[in-house]
Amino acid sequence: MTIQTFYNDLLLISFLLAAVVFVTLFFFTAPYGRHTRKGWGPAVRNKLAWIVMESPSPLLFAVCFLVGKNHSPVPLIFLALWEAHYIHRAFIYPFSLRGDKMMPVSVILMAITFNLMNAFLNGRYVFTLSTQYTTHWLVDPRFICGIALFVIGYLINRSSDSILRNLRAPGETGYKIPQTGLYRWISSPNYFGEIIVWSGWALATWSLPGMAFAIWTIANLAPRARSNHIWYRETFPDYPKNRKALVPGLW
Repeated sequence: MTIQTFYNDLLLISFLLAAVVFVTLFFFTAPYGRHTRKGWGPAVRNKLAWIVMESPSPLLFAVCFLVGKNHSPVPLIFLALWEAHYIHRAFIYPFSLRGDKMMPVSVILMAITFNLMNAFLNGRYVFTLSTQYTTHWLVDPRFICGIALFVIGYLINRSSDSILRNLRAPGETGYKIPQTGLYRWISSPNYFGEIIVWSGWALATWSLPGMAFAIWTIANLAPRARSNHIWYRETFPDYPKNRKALVPGLW
């Protein structure tokens, strides 16, 4: 099997698994965060868990850059965007978490598997397989609109995470109803922002790996947003009745 055959097969598997994950997560909520529960095997503290499961993505993407052959300005912009998101997610975000929850090792291993697959598919395409990323791509409407979506989603994601974090004073572990930002309209604006981020990535890269990542993001986060919404309604009798799960005014 050549590396190109392996790549093509892995890309197909990625699309198929996204469909399976999307359906499965409507019936089984991943047991971490507010949905933590026993019965999923050994667990480790959530700060360490986030570092271990997210760090493969920026590291492998950087390796793909180092061994790749396309280092023109457009791939360098993609490198900067990817690393900006994942360095924060792997090495900064974990230390902002309040409380001391546990995360099952099984969940961590599944996340590592996805991150390795995803970083390889996108990194190899951007830095080795792509042919369209000349300087002309810098003025292509797909690139410009995609980058704009990425930045908008990134800001929504970061600000929403900050709102959640600041609901708790140091030492507090309970949950409260967020009332500011996009939380006025939806229960999971952090997920909404991340979906926009990787939809922007798919548009800017105009690639099958980018599309696969966007689909995976929706497949993973849409069911979890629904679970969060149900949890809020069941936990807080005064939860705003007009608030949607993920998309303002729609769902």
